[in-house]
Amino acid sequence: MPADTVSPAPSSEPAQRLADASLPGTQAELPAYDRSGLSTGIVHIGVGGFHRAHQAVVMDDLLAQGGHDSWAITGLGALAGDSRMRDALNDQDGLYTLAVKHPDGHRDNRVIGSIRTMAVAPEDPAGAVELMADPATRIVSLTITEGGYNFNQATGLFDETTPAVAHDLEVLRGSGEGELRSVFGLVVDALRVRRERTTAPFTVMSCDNIQGNGDTAALQFVAFAELVDPELAAWIRENVPFPNSMVDRITPVTTDADRENVLADTGRVDAWPVVCEPFFQWVLEDHFVPGPDGAPGRPAFEKAGVQLVEDVEPYELMKLRLLNASHQALCYPGRLAGLEYAHEVCSDPLYVAYLLAYMELEATPTLREVPGVDLDDYRRTLIERFANPEIRDTLARLCAEASDRIPKWLVPVIRENLEAGRPVELSATIVASWARYAEGADENDRPFEIVDPRRDAVIEAASHHDEDELSFLRNEELFGDLAQQEAFTEPYLRALRGFRSRGARATLKEVLEVVGRPAA
Repeated sequence: MPADTVSPAPSSEPAQRLADASLPGTQAELPAYDRSGLSTGIVHIGVGGFHRAHQAVVMDDLLAQGGHDSWAITGLGALAGDSRMRDALNDQDGLYTLAVKHPDGHRDNRVIGSIRTMAVAPEDPAGAVELMADPATRIVSLTITEGGYNFNQATGLFDETTPAVAHDLEVLRGSGEGELRSVFGLVVDALRVRRERTTAPFTVMSCDNIQGNGDTAALQFVAFAELVDPELAAWIRENVPFPNSMVDRITPVTTDADRENVLADTGRVDAWPVVCEPFFQWVLEDHFVPGPDGAPGRPAFEKAGVQLVEDVEPYELMKLRLLNASHQALCYPGRLAGLEYAHEVCSDPLYVAYLLAYMELEATPTLREVPGVDLDDYRRTLIERFANPEIRDTLARLCAEASDRIPKWLVPVIRENLEAGRPVELSATIVASWARYAEGADENDRPFEIVDPRRDAVIEAASHHDEDELSFLRNEELFGDLAQQEAFTEPYLRALRGFRSRGARATLKEVLEVVGRPAA
């Protein structure tokens, strides 16, 4: 038991809520620093499970090492629905439990104290702008999901017609009234205020699972600023760093069972703990606004296991095209076959053979050299991580938001292989499994909910498979011209027909035969 862990209160006493006052007696690894002297240096937009299992944990490590008291985090919700997380965290003084689940069944519980408080921007947009405009805020970090960057999937161009964005453009141009509503309006207005006050800008640090997340953020935020004030956009382009990063830790949705386990393990009621796997990786480009008087413009991330690099692209391509795209490869066939969890899929030799074939034959040929990484070992580790039965990562979670994910994670693999004249049999099978999934029921006619930002369009396209087998593929916003490329449509149609008539397992067996990787 760690030195700063205290035995729980006697079981006869009612369980206390996790908070600063109840830390004594909490059976978990506790913050090894005085939280009372912390101040905010990072404002994080999008406080969900992943941020709390990743960036907030790194900051907790650094606070424990000392010398980082001015780098604590204030969370900021951009949506009204974020009030649930705000209430859970603020009622617990910003504390929450991180439960690391190991494959053998044991859990490491740790109370994270790096988040001081959380606010919700729709309740006080002006206050949110001032929070980011405060000179003490040196980093604004983001986990706003793949769809939060508001660009057209096919063109990559910023979409100024989104209602919240269109509203904010009018407000900031002075032609409209009301409070700011979008993350773009809030962040750009905070940068405008800092510029007017001659305060140094903050670094915008994306931690979302998209390729070139920093470059994407820069492109979209500058595009928004350009529509408001070209001079402000030029200032942002010249002075605001947007470092790219690659972040990796499987973090499933917290369940009531997880809350019960945390209560049993720690003796404390936690309204919203976070669970995750033991694996952790963060590769980050070292591009930040310099601090005053030569002080660093960022925490010493490298002291907490973060790999700081000049170019993160080789690492992010590895993760996006091997891990993230493999999640898409396993979730739809598994769901169609009636499975519920990722570990069920990855305990089946057929699915494992299929995943490894995709990773080795189609994803890996599109990667650059990844310094310090053995790709054979990385691929094997991915299967082990997916197969962790304690994580209980649901296929429903992995299936969600596909129209934001597949165009970013898988379609680039398809395009590069087509341009190089390489096969795309397995990638086409993944897209076909999504198309069959979008029909809305598994192989036993059990319905499931399609969760997708383009839900209606996706379902509508899949509903026409009987009269037009390429109906799903004709959405150029998602797939470009793939419906016109026979090298792709031939294996796609073969797989789609298989999923629709013979089922997932039979289809995967057939595709493995085609690529010369029959399952044992």
